[in-house]
Amino acid sequence: MNTQVRFMGTPNVTIAFAIALALPTASALAQLTPAQPTKVIVAEASYVMGDADTLTGAEEAVLMRAKRKAVEEAGVYVEAASTDVETHTDGATSHLNQLSVRTISSAVTETEFLEKRQTLENGRLTFYVKIRCTIRVDMLTEAVKRMKSDELLAQHHQQLQTENSQLKNQLENLKKQLRTTPPQPNNIRVIPKNRREAVRLGRAAFETHSLPEKIDLATQAMAADDRYVDAYIIRGQTYLRIAAVTFSKAGPTADLNGYVVQALQDFDRAAALDPTSTWAILGRGDVFTWQRKPDEAAKEYSRVLQMDPFFDVARQRLIVLLTTNARRQVAAKQWRQALGTLAQVLQPDLPPSWLAQQKEALLLRSQIYTELGELDRAVEDLGKVIRVDPTNPALFTQRAQLYRRLLQGRLAKDDLERACALGSEEGCSGLQ
Repeated sequence: MNTQVRFMGTPNVTIAFAIALALPTASALAQLTPAQPTKVIVAEASYVMGDADTLTGAEEAVLMRAKRKAVEEAGVYVEAASTDVETHTDGATSHLNQLSVRTISSAVTETEFLEKRQTLENGRLTFYVKIRCTIRVDMLTEAVKRMKSDELLAQHHQQLQTENSQLKNQLENLKKQLRTTPPQPNNIRVIPKNRREAVRLGRAAFETHSLPEKIDLATQAMAADDRYVDAYIIRGQTYLRIAAVTFSKAGPTADLNGYVVQALQDFDRAAALDPTSTWAILGRGDVFTWQRKPDEAAKEYSRVLQMDPFFDVARQRLIVLLTTNARRQVAAKQWRQALGTLAQVLQPDLPPSWLAQQKEALLLRSQIYTELGELDRAVEDLGKVIRVDPTNPALFTQRAQLYRRLLQGRLAKDDLERACALGSEEGCSGLQ
């Protein structure tokens, strides 16, 4: 089994996204030919409803399981996704880690229900579905190839994200080194080129846990072969991580900008050498995010997704970026403009497994609909958020207020009872 992990950091919110891939068997790959771009698969699944599940959430869960089985039977793969969110507020750092399993359900172009039923087993409601799916295996095969080719770069992202405390301790020494021996990424011309040595040095840069050594080894790899793309990306990733550490320590703006500019030079060079490098284009997008150029950043992330629709890191970046832009528009009371921005985030063709990442966008759109008096739509968006956060009492009290404005007292009471059961004083007082 081969594995791939992708990680990257952004300012203010550092999001690490890991993807583990189980690649197709040889027999399965033999079936994935251009003459057979799609497969029709019949799959079935069951799901036992948990205490925190809603009926709608349980129905979506059993459907997702059936789709995953269909994708697996088509001979493609399943991916496990880990989301690590690091936030910096007033000098304090907090972390939130969420582990979930995501199937590439966007490859399922058509779904037909053959059978659906609910039964009560051992006091638990159990959902069962049987579906017929049309699977786009051609697109998934290409995605697997691209992901596999970028394995080293993805693992380097993971390493940088998981060594945050060590990186902070190295920062001062690294700053001194960079001031005394600044790299010159675009002026390395050593002949003859030695790709074997460049690859060896690039892997050494990946394996070391020292930031100064990463910079030095990546630079040596460029000297061995100035057309070795991975070396530029590894060094660019390292510079961006240095910027993240500097930002978290409230370092000088000049230092921060210097690291980001150096990262952009490396990503530009990598993209010039290989215009199809999704990691180089993603790096450019992250640099533009640091430089507060959201339009340019969004274009880069969108380019990545055009090249590889399954590059979840880029989609995660785009969701965060667009949601932030929409929040600024809401602050300026530009309601319709904000709705247009959020429409790019809340695309109807995205699989339900993206709901957790769309949560802030849904809450923001619900707020806009409330301001515009479109209460039914506001309630609908809150309901989607509740599916992925069913133990948040504030969501129930917020929806209860909307139900009251819609003169739906029974539904408002149900939500207040739920909020009260979850420990909300506001929910309990609303029942009196």
